[in-house]
Amino acid sequence: MVESQASYSRLRERRVMITGAASGIGRRTAQLFAAEGAALTLLDRSAEGLAEIARETRGLAVEADVTDETSVANAVEQGAKAMGGIDGIVNAAGIVIRGSVLDVGLADWRRVIDVNLTGTYIVVRCCLPWLSKAGTATIVNIASGQGLLPNTPEMTAYAASKGGVVNLTRALAAELAPAIRVNSICPGMVNTPMTAGGQRDVTPYALKRVADPLEIAQAILYLTGSESSFITGAALAADGGRTFH
Repeated sequence: MVESQASYSRLRERRVMITGAASGIGRRTAQLFAAEGAALTLLDRSAEGLAEIARETRGLAVEADVTDETSVANAVEQGAKAMGGIDGIVNAAGIVIRGSVLDVGLADWRRVIDVNLTGTYIVVRCCLPWLSKAGTATIVNIASGQGLLPNTPEMTAYAASKGGVVNLTRALAAELAPAIRVNSICPGMVNTPMTAGGQRDVTPYALKRVADPLEIAQAILYLTGSESSFITGAALAADGGRTFH
């Protein structure tokens, strides 16, 4: 549900597009952003999940596949028309396929890269004409602690895709400055459906626990709001101390 405490309206009059909005970090971010006053366009492949989060946040729900440029372009057009423009993006759509290099075949490798890395690129590319008009636009890409320290077995494809997101973010930050700020969030383990059934060894984490999705959403809010106005090209490790521990 949307936050019940008094909102500070940190995103009032901001128009934000969130991918992967039907579940996990994307869903929690949509809830938080709605509580902070943002107008939202919510993208996902799950019609049922989108309907639920749209009701909660009063956002515009658009079914879209981030790996399909035509699908994304149509969704962006709908969102920009409904909101009167686009000020920000949160690229939260992502998948993980676990397995050793010998077990993860080329089709699965390409799927992970297509969703996590190429999908991020497609969304940014389609939104750029609108972001360029916004004046203080922001892009926040969800990378991973695996993109900073890829030392977990059977996560090679995922780590490669998220390492790509980190460097894509840096390249975009350099290219799009000063008009558009671009940063990435690098979470560790988060209590979301994507991590369900996976190994949850918190030994490498200084804080010795899994993150709540709200904790990641709050970091995304920081990088979207005016408080982070002098930050671009950053890879913020929101990982409970995994990458230094």
